[in-house]
Amino acid sequence: MNSYEEGGFSLVNVAEVIFSLLDAANARSVAEVGAFRGELTRRLLEHGGRVTAIDPEPAADLLDLADQHPDLELVEETSHTALRHISIPEAVVLDGDHNYFTMEGELRIIEERAEFFPLVMVHDVGWPLARRDAYHAPERVPEDRRQPMNPDVGLAPEPGFEDARPFARTADHEGGPGNGILTAIEDFLAERDDYCFALVPLFFGFGVIWRRDAHWADVVARVIEPWDRHPVLERVEANRVRHLLARAAKARQGA
Repeated sequence: MNSYEEGGFSLVNVAEVIFSLLDAANARSVAEVGAFRGELTRRLLEHGGRVTAIDPEPAADLLDLADQHPDLELVEETSHTALRHISIPEAVVLDGDHNYFTMEGELRIIEERAEFFPLVMVHDVGWPLARRDAYHAPERVPEDRRQPMNPDVGLAPEPGFEDARPFARTADHEGGPGNGILTAIEDFLAERDDYCFALVPLFFGFGVIWRRDAHWADVVARVIEPWDRHPVLERVEANRVRHLLARAAKARQGA
């Protein structure tokens, strides 16, 4: 396991849940937004079916993976561009640029273009980006849709937490309109009565969105219900985050 997976930053940490959901929806085609190094991409290919990886700046590992697997289509574009022309598959994983503008746009484009809204799985719907924007490339987000940024902001799960994590290109405040991944999802769903949403409070939060009238909706609901906002998982995640930040702070002090 590499440090990226070990810290819980990759969705491969909830791969078993993802695969159970894909099987429940009988999804044989998946688009993964924000494939990065291809950790989850590789597992999706092993699970079977057609995979489209969308990443404007793919890492070398992902490029190599695309060369090795004919069932993997690599689209080197931003999510908003790619989702406007690819065939919307049966399932979509959203783990790209983590801000309100990008997430809201991804959901709306998928809804507009899909013949039927697919099973959508989203990363980082928990702390720290549920209510705070981050910008991998701020210039890709219209200025009037960006939150004010502070290069020295430190993210902490609670006020006064000593081991705050430095985070570049992040909104300088938490909460408020148009700020954060979960806020974008909630605003999208607020306009629609025919959608369901579940939140698994592990590994920075894993969210699932699906339509109530999908023929597989009841099966997906049964798979995800035991995990949805489970209070024990919330405590486990809070403890994990505290230890992760404390370890990172210790490493910085020793550097």
